[in-house]
Amino acid sequence: MDKLKMHSPDLTAANIARIRDLFPGCVTEARGEDGEVKLAVDFDLLRQELSASLVEGPQERYHLDWPGKREALLTANAPIAKTLRPSRDESVDFDTTKNLFIEGDNLDALKLLQETYLGKVKMIYIDPPYNTGNDFIYEDNFAENADEYLRRSNQVDAEGNRMVANTAANGRLHSDWLSMMYSRLRLARNLLADDGVFLASIDDSEASTLKQILDEVFGEQNFIDTITVEMSTTSGPKTVNAQQGTIVKNAEFIHIYRKSEEFDKKPHRPLLDGIDSFDTHYSIWLHEDGSLGSLADVMLSNEAVGAEIRRFDLIERNRFSIKSIDKLIAVSDKAKSFIESNLERIARIDRPPISASGRSTRVGHYETFEADRRTYLLTTLENGALQALMPLSLNYRMSDDYKPRFGRTVIRGDLWKGFHQDMGNVAKEGEIAFSNGKKPVRLIKQLILWANNSENGTIVDFFAGSGTTAHAVMQANAEDGANRRFVVVQIGEKPEPKSDAAKAGFATIADVSKERIRRAGKKIAANLANGSVDTGFRVLKVETSNMADVFYSPDATTQDDLLAAIDNIKPDRTPEDLLFQVMLDWGVDLALPIEKKTIAGKEVFFVDTDALAACFDADGGIDDAFIMALAKTKPLRAVFRDAGFKNDAAKINAEQIFKQLSPGTDVKTL
Repeated sequence: MDKLKMHSPDLTAANIARIRDLFPGCVTEARGEDGEVKLAVDFDLLRQELSASLVEGPQERYHLDWPGKREALLTANAPIAKTLRPSRDESVDFDTTKNLFIEGDNLDALKLLQETYLGKVKMIYIDPPYNTGNDFIYEDNFAENADEYLRRSNQVDAEGNRMVANTAANGRLHSDWLSMMYSRLRLARNLLADDGVFLASIDDSEASTLKQILDEVFGEQNFIDTITVEMSTTSGPKTVNAQQGTIVKNAEFIHIYRKSEEFDKKPHRPLLDGIDSFDTHYSIWLHEDGSLGSLADVMLSNEAVGAEIRRFDLIERNRFSIKSIDKLIAVSDKAKSFIESNLERIARIDRPPISASGRSTRVGHYETFEADRRTYLLTTLENGALQALMPLSLNYRMSDDYKPRFGRTVIRGDLWKGFHQDMGNVAKEGEIAFSNGKKPVRLIKQLILWANNSENGTIVDFFAGSGTTAHAVMQANAEDGANRRFVVVQIGEKPEPKSDAAKAGFATIADVSKERIRRAGKKIAANLANGSVDTGFRVLKVETSNMADVFYSPDATTQDDLLAAIDNIKPDRTPEDLLFQVMLDWGVDLALPIEKKTIAGKEVFFVDTDALAACFDADGGIDDAFIMALAKTKPLRAVFRDAGFKNDAAKINAEQIFKQLSPGTDVKTL
């Protein structure tokens, strides 16, 4: 019966396997520095296979390089012997939620998620440290090979990877930041589905270098756009600097990359900006008989609307001017209702399609014209020019701006104006004060609505901060009834002593984020008119492996050590701790429902009914009768502790019993 490996994937070994699939002759066996024989790439043969495309030695090439890049790549690929331990007390709706909050180093978290979420994530958004010279970044250890890293990862405590200041005085200011980002971005790309998308906020401190490493990780051909977001105006203290000739900062940026061209094959929601005033070009009324009239005249002749026009004294020389519509709809609900119910009848002049060239209509009338898979309305002006008529219905809807308002909308491009309004209220969002880079919910929500084309996908943020992404996912679901899930990661770093978070009594930034999600979830649920929204989350914490050292290095363990740790499991770990490490190892979704049942006197965990059955009893009582009862439930996977079996014969029989009663079950031990 095979054992579970109980550590994150070795991505270097996976890459070698891919090379072997493409060039079998280029992968051979070789003895490493540690004396072990392993698969290795014969680069001399690989060079021959790729000789026409190789760039070697001192030849000039286009690429981004920095001190530490190679080590960052090695660290990204190296496996770790860590796990995610559940924390029910800090969770909300632990047994039913599909959302995850992971507390710990995001490099470790991304490695641990490789099996479970490989190619399954629809969207990743991050708001990393901007590297302004005042930021904290992760202190990663690059000075070891994969085997040393794996062994160390099972020994250090939670403070082994900590945040350190990356000041402007640091001679490696850019290199350290790039190394930190590079390893994490490579792991993040693995998680994206083929139709997934990656978005990263940044300011001008590292905007250009971030784009270069994103070009390398995702491929330059997968760059979609860089959005410029107006985050402030030139007012207050900035005005003084501007008056002295300084160009003040008003914008931040969001780089967007797709995983592949599959992203473009899905429809994406248009982004709309509201226009405060009524566009008076929309002055034409389309009568049902095909004739054209004046919108202002029709409104005045309408009994209800005409009474409102007279009530508010908007008539001049017995006429109602189209220029007065703004004043009217600002005070009259009846006028608003009239506009909204006649969007197809209100139009303006537009350019006709090229395919309509040579056509003509009666002056003062319109005709329909089918072309380019749509219906055009054509009319001829007094001077004989052919024109098209654009109904107001095409661009008149509720905007998604800061204050959704009644009025015309325009499609937004890559210049996102007006978010400075949100920044004035961002401190209040989620009812948690957090001033260090907190992003507006509306900003992240609009990115989600545009990018998350399935409306039911998983959204990941591995620089969670105050939890805005989780908040935005719940808010978006509440508004459109979708079932998106979030997986957010935040290290338990201590807040600055004088920060809002510290003054509020929060011990870590992770605690800030969890509490913000709790409060936001309660508010969203309370304001929900219909249906329900998943506002819960499972808290999982990055910890050293549940397995004792003897599990990872049995050859270096003495007989006394084996007797002292015969079941290979640390004494402070619970069965549920073991369950989540097994789920990680097998790539089972960490948000699936978990049920405990008693079978033949033994406690058994069932994940999603039959995805996994796990019995972690260590009393040596697992016998044939229990295995037969469990095998009849036909789980896809089953796992046991070695120490749980009555004897070696019972362990051997277990595999045979499953082959007879449930041949499709994958059976393993730990």
